[in-house]
Amino acid sequence: MATQLPDDFKCPISLEIMSDPVILPSGHTFDRASIQRWLDAGHRTCPITKLPLPEHPCLIPNHALRSLISNYTLVAPSKSQPCPQPQTLISALTSPSSPLETKLKSLTQLARLTKHDSALRRKLTEWGAAPAVLKCVDSEESNLQEKSLSLLLNLSLDDDNKVGLVAEGAINRVVKVLRLGSPDCRAIAATIITSLAVLEVNKATIGAYPDVIQALVWLLISGQGREKKEAATALYALCSFADNRWRAIDCGAVSILVRLLDSGLERAIEVLGLLVKCKEGREEMMKVNGCVKVLVHVLRNGTSRGVQYGLFTLNCLCNCCERLCFEAMNEGVLEICIGLMEEENEKIRRYTSSLIQTLRDNHAIG
Repeated sequence: MATQLPDDFKCPISLEIMSDPVILPSGHTFDRASIQRWLDAGHRTCPITKLPLPEHPCLIPNHALRSLISNYTLVAPSKSQPCPQPQTLISALTSPSSPLETKLKSLTQLARLTKHDSALRRKLTEWGAAPAVLKCVDSEESNLQEKSLSLLLNLSLDDDNKVGLVAEGAINRVVKVLRLGSPDCRAIAATIITSLAVLEVNKATIGAYPDVIQALVWLLISGQGREKKEAATALYALCSFADNRWRAIDCGAVSILVRLLDSGLERAIEVLGLLVKCKEGREEMMKVNGCVKVLVHVLRNGTSRGVQYGLFTLNCLCNCCERLCFEAMNEGVLEICIGLMEEENEKIRRYTSSLIQTLRDNHAIG
């Protein structure tokens, strides 16, 4: 599988496809296991830039890349076979006389070619592939729409294409799919939003489009498992830009995310961890009955990443509301925190210490 996927999916240290990509303070991404071994060996420089790192460097999860890799691994690698020139395949998409079967084959072959060839992804956009693919995305034929979305996702992987695809009108097409597409198409559409939003300049542009965030929040309500997960991932990517947080809050995301978190969608806590950074987000969370109970449940049963976001979110809430401090205490948060102080994860220990201090400052701890 490793040879079938883009080189960007490979860890610079192990050269294997990353299962848990994280970002170093240097800005470069590595697989968590590989960079942790590097740090455990006593190195305090970036393996790529050789620039010094902090004594305890923070490893930031690269959720967007992880989601893209996950979606790629759902697709079985195609067997090698002769293929027409890419320009010929694009012409088949743009020709009014091309039958449906020809367009489906052209999209399938182009998607296969662009999976692991970043140079070809750039070339296709130069040859005018984007308008042709977007026209197919508009199709009411579900197979054609799904295959065109898969190709659009491939094209969006290249940073040089991300701004251009937004300018070509990709967002309006993708939003329509989020509303009206099949479950598989909606999941791919949400992943495309994530991919395009990896580029900082696109976060603001995409968030300002009418209905983008609203459509993702709607998918959190109406979608199935994969759709909900991809919608939450896209919201996380967009809400790392501060102005998009109030847009998500205005669409009612907070109560929906708390409910999904209670149902087991841990990705929801990561989005809540961003929304809690603004006053409006904290105020909405305070209104949700049982919010503290759900957060404490994450601390008790969540993964390491979920516990980190749960601690951060709960600490932010308790910092501005004494009532929530006592509510957290009644849910047994102190006993959980005492256990978390023994965790190997330095960030968990630090967040736990901050939460205990907050409880003490608000007189919840005698």
